[in-house]
Amino acid sequence: MQLNENILQVDNVSKYFGGLAAVSNCSLNIKKGSITGVIGPNGSGKSTLFNLISGNIKPSDGNVLFNGEDITGIPSYELFSKGLLRTFQIAHEFTNLTVLENLMMVPGDQSGELLINALFKPKLVKKEEAKVKEKALEVIEFLNLKHLSNELAGNLSGGQKKLLELGRTMMVNAKLVLLDEVGAGVNRTLLKDIGTAILRLNKEQGYTFCMIEHDMDFISRLCNPVIVMAEGSVLFEGTSDKVKKNEKVIESYLGRGSKIRDGN
Repeated sequence: MQLNENILQVDNVSKYFGGLAAVSNCSLNIKKGSITGVIGPNGSGKSTLFNLISGNIKPSDGNVLFNGEDITGIPSYELFSKGLLRTFQIAHEFTNLTVLENLMMVPGDQSGELLINALFKPKLVKKEEAKVKEKALEVIEFLNLKHLSNELAGNLSGGQKKLLELGRTMMVNAKLVLLDEVGAGVNRTLLKDIGTAILRLNKEQGYTFCMIEHDMDFISRLCNPVIVMAEGSVLFEGTSDKVKKNEKVIESYLGRGSKIRDGN
């Protein structure tokens, strides 16, 4: 099957909670190889949309297509194996495992997961573990986390945990990564490192990203296009410069006569 230019298509998707529409007749496309930003006021439906795309919840109406395949309602663990991954605003690390161990936990279907293999095929298990460890060490090197490889993940700062989450997406064959406020609570130095890692993954390894973010300076550095959501649907799409100047976007965010400022 020849793949469409769009890696993701959201067609007229809605999600109702008790009669209230968190997402309403929303349609958008994500192009392969892009870093697409999704912004909007609190309550505009951004995280709900990510949950619908990533299979955490099912839409009330509409369809989601990934690489031309209808994935509407498919659970997140199946989408994970297809290369569609999602991170969360609050990082979900294994606090009592080291950074290295957290990364090694990611790949599925490892032989060592079955007791019978551990007992009767120890060489196979060790061979696979060595390969996974090698990959994990490469990821740690890429993200400049070598000095923290043996640190418990629970002891990391918020920004370091976000880097670790990004690293987990590198342990599998990720095709599209949904980043939910990767910059939330992260200091400017680590935020710059996270941005650099995202850009490198995009340019060097062909990752496609779609990211929810409030920091317009961060969005402007990374994203083209930027999609603006309001009241559960797409209000505007364009470059970050056009978004900042669009009257409808300004009014939706801050009220008429205001300006969207970088870094807010």
